[in-house]
Amino acid sequence: MNSNFTEKDESMHIGHNIKRIREIRGIKQEAFGQMCRGRYSQQRISDFENMVALDEPLLAELSSALGVTPDFVKSFKDENVIYNIQNNTNTFNDHAIDQSHSQHTKPTFNTDGAEKLIDLLEKFIEEDRVKTQSIADLSRAVLDLTVEVKKLKEER
Repeated sequence: MNSNFTEKDESMHIGHNIKRIREIRGIKQEAFGQMCRGRYSQQRISDFENMVALDEPLLAELSSALGVTPDFVKSFKDENVIYNIQNNTNTFNDHAIDQSHSQHTKPTFNTDGAEKLIDLLEKFIEEDRVKTQSIADLSRAVLDLTVEVKKLKEER
């Protein structure tokens, strides 16, 4: 392997890997270019993403901007991402489960975040109910005052 360039393996397309990681992170090419030390244009990022191999310093710069290592980019495969998403979306109570029994163990999902969100939403709904009631009370008071002002004007 030439030390200045990444390996050219037929299954490895470094530019494609950069593109897929960028897309998964939800970053547009133009924004990605500005995240890089070289402040690249959208067109230049597109050029990089179409390259099969990148020199090591450029790969290091692009990887760093994406928050990953060059080795991660080199070994990136869509299939691995899909596999990890499908198989690592829950946490298990016992990580030392005997393999012969693991297929019968039901996973437990980490719901701490969901419970906190529900609590926050319930608090927001209650605060909104209180504010709505205050507005209704204030509106009634304004209507009552309007009626009183009309009466006073008529008495004059």
